Amino acid sequence: MKKHPDKDSGTAKSSSIANCSRQSRYCSASERVLRGTLAVVALLMCVSMPPAVAQQASSQHSDGVVIQGTVHTVSGKLVFDATVRLQQKGASGAVETKTNAAGTFSFSALNTESYILIAEMPGLRSRAVTVVASSPGERKQVDLVLEDSRAAPGDFSAGFSQAMEFADKPSFIVAGVTDWTAVGGHGSDSTLRTSEYLARETLTLKSEDAGHRTSGGGSDGSASGVSSGPAADEHRQAGEQDEKRGDPLAAVHEFEQAARLDPSEQNYFEWGSELLLHRAVWQALEVFQKGVEAYPKSARMLTALGTALFAGARYDEAALRLCDASDLNPAQIEPYVFMGKIEMAAPNPLACVERKLARFAELQPDNSLANYLYAMAILKRQEQSPDDKIMAQAEDLLTKAVTIDPKCADAYLQLGILSFSRRNFEQAIGFYTKAIEANPELDEAHYRLGVAYDRTGQPEKAKLEFQLHDEIKKREADEVERQRREVKQFLVVAPGKPGYPPAQ
Repeated sequence: MKKHPDKDSGTAKSSSIANCSRQSRYCSASERVLRGTLAVVALLMCVSMPPAVAQQASSQHSDGVVIQGTVHTVSGKLVFDATVRLQQKGASGAVETKTNAAGTFSFSALNTESYILIAEMPGLRSRAVTVVASSPGERKQVDLVLEDSRAAPGDFSAGFSQAMEFADKPSFIVAGVTDWTAVGGHGSDSTLRTSEYLARETLTLKSEDAGHRTSGGGSDGSASGVSSGPAADEHRQAGEQDEKRGDPLAAVHEFEQAARLDPSEQNYFEWGSELLLHRAVWQALEVFQKGVEAYPKSARMLTALGTALFAGARYDEAALRLCDASDLNPAQIEPYVFMGKIEMAAPNPLACVERKLARFAELQPDNSLANYLYAMAILKRQEQSPDDKIMAQAEDLLTKAVTIDPKCADAYLQLGILSFSRRNFEQAIGFYTKAIEANPELDEAHYRLGVAYDRTGQPEKAKLEFQLHDEIKKREADEVERQRREVKQFLVVAPGKPGYPPAQ
């Protein structure tokens, strides 16, 4: 019999959110969770506000907004003595502080406003991040990543506003398309698959406020420039048709032109989504960041920005943007689904996600998916410091999920994993069997059922389950490769490189 290595039987390892709500279209194939440990001691350092900013601060410190976070390099190393600057959006003057020995910073006693945040060191600079503080007493967590200053636009010596405006010329050009050969041998990587899935789902997000579609931004922000609505609409519609005809290169140019003629929420969103779909991740991130700056109360723009950040492996920042999106409209399901996806695929538990998913389950107690996602966030944190009482809470949530929706295959799978971890192999077999009945293509359930059969002295049954697992995994891999061949990758040219248009 083919020998399969025994998977970790202690805690949940599946990352699928497939089959957990027949009310939801967010049902996808199973993916593996990448696990790791995270132990960062955050020592917060408060700073005093200069006159230009102090007058904006609340006199009631207990009700003031706190913006705090970390500064680290691209490799993840925390940075000491980095300069962090904060400015209220649309105002002049900035306040700055330095990161402490733990690489953390904090600004306190702030008003509920939109702020722009950036970190710098000699030769290094983070990308400017917009932070929207909407509630008194809010605590915002922001992680800033230092990059080569030539690659991170924004010059504080010239003021924040200059860095935030679109240049007359784009900072990149999409010069062509290619087969997605860059993926290489990472077809089984759950993080990459999650990124691909969310990029596709981003296209389906709907604007919850018609006012977002008008240039000028309405009540949620402002976009500079004179509206060229009809012409911009023609370009956007042409882009949609080009994408349907299989010409993404023409489509992205049409979407870009639409956004430049009319920087509406919709046009920003369409342009960024097209870039993200075709794996121009950093360019999509740039567009979505500008879209959030212009429309800070657009939940779908924040959700899309979170998706782009996740695709760029900036997991903590991605989680924060999705949490912000869920705060704008707590009843909206999409930000919770997206954050649940990235929580399960990211290597470590993410800040704010478990708390927001708890709210999701509280607001929608009869939603199977809400209970499942909250349970998975709890189980992920428990990998670091298991607690029997909290594990029981997660188990109760999973049981509730399958009670609400008997087709919630992934919750059955997790219940099986928990039973197996207690060496209750017969109970685990029952749960794995129910998971397969609900979704015969759930490969991990077949694998774990095979392990359970092997442990209980049933080698022939184990062999059959391992064989089914391998067959399903091959079909899944073939389908992933087919999808990747269909979605061409953009070739992007940066300023100063061959292929970039010369200055006029």
